Amino acid sequence: MAQRLMDEQVRPGDRVLLVGENCVALCVLLLALSKIDAWTIVVNARLTSREVGQFLSHSGARRALYLCHVSPDAQAHASEAGAVPFPSTLGAIAIGPLAEDVEAEPCHEDPAQQVAAMVYTSGTTGAPKGVMLTHRNMIFVATSARDMRSIRPGDVMYGVLPMAHVVGLSTQFLGAMSAGATLLLEPRFTAEGALKAITESGVTIFTGVPALYARMLEWARRKGEPIRAPRLRLITVAGSPLTPSLKAEVEREFALPLQNGYGLTETAPTIAQTGLGGNRTDCSVGPPIPNVNVRIVDSEGREVRDGEVGELWTSGPGVMKGYYKNPALTATVLNDEGWFNTGDMARIGPDGALFISGRTKELIIRSGFNVYPLEVEQVLNAYTAVVQSAVVGREVEDNEEVVAFIETKEGVEFDLNDLRSYLREHLSPYKQPSEIRLLRTLPSAPNGKVLKHVLRELARSPAGS
Repeated sequence: MAQRLMDEQVRPGDRVLLVGENCVALCVLLLALSKIDAWTIVVNARLTSREVGQFLSHSGARRALYLCHVSPDAQAHASEAGAVPFPSTLGAIAIGPLAEDVEAEPCHEDPAQQVAAMVYTSGTTGAPKGVMLTHRNMIFVATSARDMRSIRPGDVMYGVLPMAHVVGLSTQFLGAMSAGATLLLEPRFTAEGALKAITESGVTIFTGVPALYARMLEWARRKGEPIRAPRLRLITVAGSPLTPSLKAEVEREFALPLQNGYGLTETAPTIAQTGLGGNRTDCSVGPPIPNVNVRIVDSEGREVRDGEVGELWTSGPGVMKGYYKNPALTATVLNDEGWFNTGDMARIGPDGALFISGRTKELIIRSGFNVYPLEVEQVLNAYTAVVQSAVVGREVEDNEEVVAFIETKEGVEFDLNDLRSYLREHLSPYKQPSEIRLLRTLPSAPNGKVLKHVLRELARSPAGS
């Protein structure tokens, strides 16, 4: 496959988009691109054409490959891009036009400098934010997962977390490969499919976000059947805050401790995780993993006393190289000594375990996916009947919802169904507002800034109250 890509004029230092969902072809392409020192950008095919286009433009990708066999959405993107067949024994793959004018990035012998993959988040500005992860970043996290979770040959890991996101890429795919374990790839999650695999396919390790566990529990309740997991030995959770009630219910139904963890895209991702030696009754994310350092500081950058809440900074082999084409933004979160500002509030317990208290950013984490309010607001504000909008998160059982408040133009007919249809065309499903409320005017400060803390309170109350 590496030779095939070179035949298609992919060079060391080129950026290449892989548009699809979890499948063997995606894994092979990722390793082949790594072999020739090209950068992989895995893109979930369920994103809209606008979003895929943003990644293509920002990255300066030399090529885009579309994994049509695993996703009708990938086929649609391929057709829109004018992609042609890319013959492969791994399934129907299409390759987009060659971007002849893009420049290759420099290559490095040092694995701490050579970028292996770029993972996109939308950023607080709503513009694409490409997190550059090096070979060292990703292998550090993969081998840490292997060693700390005792993953070994003979294990079967259920690979349902999208490889377009860092947990699915680093800990799920590379973690399993580094251990010689089997990875049972699943393009999309369904509670029925996951429980069937756990029951019938010898799954020994399952990793998911809290919402996936909640859906499996609900499916089992509706069926009135107990969860059967004959070989399952390890269940872990990441990506969203874990609640005590869900933790207790999962542990009761699966008859296993639910291991927690914490990290960010910018740290490839793992910063902390609970150990296998015992079962915590709290929802701590565990101590920092070996070779990762943390410190908790106040608003002046001074370390707080033990047990106090402050802003969490971290350093270690997993910290990203930086944001692509954005040294200014990189400098706001990564200092000269290699310490990264997570933007999260945390405290350290008496035993050294981390407790995440909240986020200083406005980031909404919905079913493990990052939703940045400004991106949703920009799409809403482009709708003809909207004056302005504000988007906030609302906590619900084991998840967060997206709530949008909009101010409409006077004298312009407003159709909520039409707005919903418009949003479906321009935003991924997980970015869609669960609720849209109309306000005569959005609450604002004298300088015109929308008071989001007021809206967050309003979102917690029933509409019309």
